[in-house]
Amino acid sequence: MRSYGSYIAGQDVPADKWVHCLRASAVLDDMLPQLSLKRDLDRGRRHDGEEHASVLARCAVADDTVVERAIQAAAAAAPAWGATPLEVRLRVVHRLHEELRRRHDEVVEVLVQEGHPRALAEWELAGCLHGTSPETVGLCAEQMHREFEDPHRRLLVVRKPDGVVALSPPQNAAAVNSLLGVPALAAGNALVVKAPRGSPYGVMFVLREIVAPILDEVGAPPGTLNIVCGPPKRILDQFLASPLVNDIFYFGSSELGIPLGEEAVRRGKKPILELAGNDGCVVWHDADLDRAAEALTESFFGSGQICMVPNYVVAHPDIADRLLARLISHARKIRPGHPEDPDVLLSPVLKSDQFARYVEQATECGAEVLAGGNRMELDGSISSTGLFVEPTILRFDGLARARTVWAVARETFFPLLPVVVPETDRGDGLLDDVIDFLNANEYGLRNSVWAGDESTVDQFVARVHNGGLLKINDSHIGFVPYLSTHGGAGLTGGPLGESNYPMLRTSHLQGISIGRDVQPRRAALASPLRAEREGLAA
Repeated sequence: MRSYGSYIAGQDVPADKWVHCLRASAVLDDMLPQLSLKRDLDRGRRHDGEEHASVLARCAVADDTVVERAIQAAAAAAPAWGATPLEVRLRVVHRLHEELRRRHDEVVEVLVQEGHPRALAEWELAGCLHGTSPETVGLCAEQMHREFEDPHRRLLVVRKPDGVVALSPPQNAAAVNSLLGVPALAAGNALVVKAPRGSPYGVMFVLREIVAPILDEVGAPPGTLNIVCGPPKRILDQFLASPLVNDIFYFGSSELGIPLGEEAVRRGKKPILELAGNDGCVVWHDADLDRAAEALTESFFGSGQICMVPNYVVAHPDIADRLLARLISHARKIRPGHPEDPDVLLSPVLKSDQFARYVEQATECGAEVLAGGNRMELDGSISSTGLFVEPTILRFDGLARARTVWAVARETFFPLLPVVVPETDRGDGLLDDVIDFLNANEYGLRNSVWAGDESTVDQFVARVHNGGLLKINDSHIGFVPYLSTHGGAGLTGGPLGESNYPMLRTSHLQGISIGRDVQPRRAALASPLRAEREGLAA
């Protein structure tokens, strides 16, 4: 059993209270006894966690005093770290990339132990590798420092760190999203990470055992990285209240995140929001239907409990039946199981009651359930009390009324994929209607399109403005060089949301002029037009 205290200014800080992390497969096999063990350990009724193979780790629960110490440590470290040369700070990201490659299997195993299906854990780590790749880091580094010359000045356009960034990763993918704080470190910020109380182990592992040693290696001052775990609302309230916190980097629901962002702005802080997604996918009449159907099954990865999977489909009426047949065939092969199984893609569904309400509301609006719709046990048998949910496919006819269906209009966090088939009488205006439909989405994370004709693809590329990422004839959730893995506007990232490169989002532009033999009065009254005319006259 690993043991992690709060991490402040380079030191482990123990606590009187701990949260214990169990091996997910052990909980699936024997739920009630394992949860009882965890409850007793967390409440201090027993102290034999090391004797149980199912107990992976314990993490200290930070009180208000410890959280305040973490914020103060970050504020103390930020000036020196921000003044460290950019090439040294970038080294942290490059070294993280190297270590994630070297320790790939070890990190995947930690995620699997937490309950991430192995295939999904490998996908998550692929996202980290793309986000820290030389291509992505180089793209951001180019925008961190630019220099120009004129006859009397050296001119710089640089990005300066915001200061102290408080990062709150999501419970469902806490470890890999906590690593988005590393580009914020490269920007010159000091970092305070709140590990989710429900899944702190992976966060503690990747930050304490990989990132912290890298910071020591490059000579970062103590306090550049700090990690705490505790009650989420209380810690977030401390982040908001502290005058030392400059940015709040928050992952969560739109219902909580949008008001938090508004409050952050009121208190003079920059909100960086990664909230809900309601990603759309369009399959046009000339698409490769086999590949499109395969990509749509990504909706069911992790039982749909991933913000960036396809949430609804608009299928051209000419190919809808053929696409649905392929999609149903794929969906029926997806099964539950232990996360260690490399063929398993489904996870236990946390919101199964909400899933049932969404299916019921969709059918009331006229949708047809074509596959799935039931809860399942670990072995795949249908059960009203099962922890898993069958991959479920709906068909809804009519683009105009589709947003009345909750499963189309809102984020779903379960394996439910509605396929909207537009009316057949829209004729040449169908493309315009579908693009308008994508752009009308209140969320703004990702969209993807499957189409064959280049002119049609060009229309989608030029006119779809919704979303931080648009994928054409490609995996919806796959990661690619240079492009950000996160980000979007609307209910996904708020009014200031965009494709999210954390190195850029946690810094701000500053222009600098370094003069050489400048006469102040002449420079103050200088006119570019006059200088141009004098030059012509000469």
